[in-house]
Amino acid sequence: MTDSLFTKIIKGEIPSHKIYEDENVYAFLDIHPIQPGHTLVVPKKQVEFLWDMDDADYTALTLVAKKIAAHLRLNLGVPYVGEQVIGVDVPHAHIHLVPFTTVKEYRSYPDQTADPDHELLAQMAQRLAL
Repeated sequence: MTDSLFTKIIKGEIPSHKIYEDENVYAFLDIHPIQPGHTLVVPKKQVEFLWDMDDADYTALTLVAKKIAAHLRLNLGVPYVGEQVIGVDVPHAHIHLVPFTTVKEYRSYPDQTADPDHELLAQMAQRLAL
């Protein structure tokens, strides 16, 4: 299996704005966030679809997503953190956590062709690091 973009990020071959890491899970900021703090929670073991993960890895991933979502709400002062599982953009299971206040914010769609603001992302990663 060819390494996915996320596997390359986990291995450090591609830089990321990491906010969390343990033996099973890696979490980092999306470079084209729907809202500030938009985080990707990724299993370290590359599996294409979330639903194909073994139960132990799935449980570890979802428990970390829960922990990070609570941290985002508290740290960013937002009432909601939405969870999205899309599964078509990168062939590596992952959960999007999107902090938001209004439905309009949650449903906005960022410009995927824009240059990422790495300075702002680095500041946010430092603020959100667990």
